[in-house]
Amino acid sequence: MSSPDGARAFPFREHFADGRAPRAIDRALAVEAPVAIEINGIGYAVMMATPTDLEDYALGFCLSEQLIAAPDEFESADAHAIDGGGWMLRVQIAPSRAAPLLDRARLRLAEGSCGLCGIESLEQVLRPLPQVTARLDVADTALFAALAALPDHQPLGQATRAAHAAAFCAPDGTILAAREDVGRHNAFDKLIGALARQGLSPATGFVVLTARCSYELVQKAVIANVPLLVTVSAASTMAAERAASHGLRLYSLARGDSLLES
Repeated sequence: MSSPDGARAFPFREHFADGRAPRAIDRALAVEAPVAIEINGIGYAVMMATPTDLEDYALGFCLSEQLIAAPDEFESADAHAIDGGGWMLRVQIAPSRAAPLLDRARLRLAEGSCGLCGIESLEQVLRPLPQVTARLDVADTALFAALAALPDHQPLGQATRAAHAAAFCAPDGTILAAREDVGRHNAFDKLIGALARQGLSPATGFVVLTARCSYELVQKAVIANVPLLVTVSAASTMAAERAASHGLRLYSLARGDSLLES
């Protein structure tokens, strides 16, 4: 059986609790590779990510990091494999965004597209975010419909059991776009970029994430003006508080038969 994009087959020996002899099997593993992000010739970050949908990732990353204010300030992205198993992702954004880019590059102290990159003080962590202006009326049936349909949009997750998914859903629960990655933040950035490239406004639907709901994911949703966020695992206190204070409707611990609204 062929592996989906973003996966590679590896040989294993499977052991059994009932005493049967071990057997040789091949199993798909999710690809995790260093992706060096260079923006306008400036080395900005090295992320550990699944090297698929990298143009979506580049655009979503720039929007989430607030290096650009709108998709039309994103000019291009070029990705290619490099020796040793890594990837180079060269991004070009509008020259008018050069000053914010340089400021962020100087301050950047940590890797990971987590919303806390380049932060030097607690005041910066708790800096004000924009208010979510989008409003969306969604029935519980639509939320459960999206959760039920999500596995069909997770080929990498189904094959490896080691990838996160982010899905954008219409108000009736129909999944319109989905992206996967070994990193939950990366998956969300890929989705944000995919929506921007397809001309789909995040304000017109809701997002489902196969992840713990942390502050960083709430921040990405708020910056993207997503009106409603659903996560399959629990929220942290900061995530719930920041969502409430910035107008993001948040559902967590989402299962096939129940979910929590905070």
